[in-house]
Amino acid sequence: MTNQQPVHQSNKAHYDEPPIVEAGVLDLLEPKLPNSFLGTYCGFLIRNSLLVLTILGVIAGSLFGMLLRYVSITDPNTLMLVSFPGDILMRMLKMLILPLIISSLITGLAGLDARSSGRMGSRAMVYYMSTTVIAAILGVILVLGIHPGNPKLRSSQEQDTAPKNQEVSSLDAFLDLIRNLFPENLVQACFQQVQTVAKKVSVMPPNQTEPVIVSKKKLEFKWGMNVLGLIGFFITFGMCMGKMGEKGKLMSEFFNILNEIIMKMVGMIMWYSPVGIASLISGKIAAIGDLEVVARQLGMYMVTVIVGLMIHGGIILPLIFFSITRKSPFTFYSGIFQAWITALGTAS
Repeated sequence: MTNQQPVHQSNKAHYDEPPIVEAGVLDLLEPKLPNSFLGTYCGFLIRNSLLVLTILGVIAGSLFGMLLRYVSITDPNTLMLVSFPGDILMRMLKMLILPLIISSLITGLAGLDARSSGRMGSRAMVYYMSTTVIAAILGVILVLGIHPGNPKLRSSQEQDTAPKNQEVSSLDAFLDLIRNLFPENLVQACFQQVQTVAKKVSVMPPNQTEPVIVSKKKLEFKWGMNVLGLIGFFITFGMCMGKMGEKGKLMSEFFNILNEIIMKMVGMIMWYSPVGIASLISGKIAAIGDLEVVARQLGMYMVTVIVGLMIHGGIILPLIFFSITRKSPFTFYSGIFQAWITALGTAS
């Protein structure tokens, strides 16, 4: 009996020790908490808070505009106050167009060598021209297929204006594009661009006593920023500055700092954009006189524009992106979704 006592104590000590289990088994035995999905969802909202706020601004502006229509608020001063935050947003965005173009183009091209910048510029020009031609062809096909508008008004207008509406041709528009690419005055290009127009002038033909009205083409400046000319100039400026090497380093640092400052200002404006977008949408919806009449008048036009945007932006551009990069275009589109929502709310 005395010899079995140590054996019993040793077995008791052995059973009192906690079992040795691997860490992976413990992870399997632990209950799964639902906080993982909640944390992931909250993290997504925090990372994309600006996008979420912009979408909420679009929805809130639409609902508030319909509410204003429901309570029949038609006072011009009230509608002006409703649209005032959106007007401030548009002014701030337009204010930063020129410095943003200057700083981003020069900063981006100054860091590239001549070969890379030339290759990039040629590809950008080919892409711009090709997508523009494709969009024009698509627009013509949709207009001929859907026929937006009233056909009776179109036929009567053709009868009234057929002999006098053939002054400016497609060649003139193409030549205006080239002229605007090389502006004669860089300061003037910030707010004006050239355009070919046809003017009616009276000419006294030989051997006649009465003057004859003829159409004569001339160049005029119309209001609007010549973005194409500014882009062409600052692309050349950035390429030349990049070729200077150490001599142009001081100027390059200046535009780098300018670009950072402008981007910080853009970020501040973008956080204000949900309020401005809601104001713009609610003001436009409330200012519509008869929504049913407007929808009936512009219904087919809206359908044409929406179908064209869906085909061009949802089919043609993704196919071009995939054929060149062999990557999924949806990953790229997810990065510019914020710009899409902002453009939708500001109608730009």
